[in-house]
Amino acid sequence: MKVLFIGDIVGNPGRRALAGLLPRAKTEWGPFDFVVANVENAAGGFGLTEKVMEELFRQGLDAMTSGNHIWDN
Repeated sequence: MKVLFIGDIVGNPGRRALAGLLPRAKTEWGPFDFVVANVENAAGGFGLTEKVMEELFRQGLDAMTSGNHIWDN
């Protein structure tokens, strides 16, 4: 099984980076069976919203991890 784990995605800059880099990573190092990322700061650098969660799944994440900041939004 080949898993790609991405560290903390922080705010809009992190989400834009994911959108630009994940397809390239899948091409160069994939295929991956599972793509996981830490998203506890993905919404404006604090927490996660449903809208951002849906955006990240559309970008190709299969699962998300979090930490204490997940509840900030």
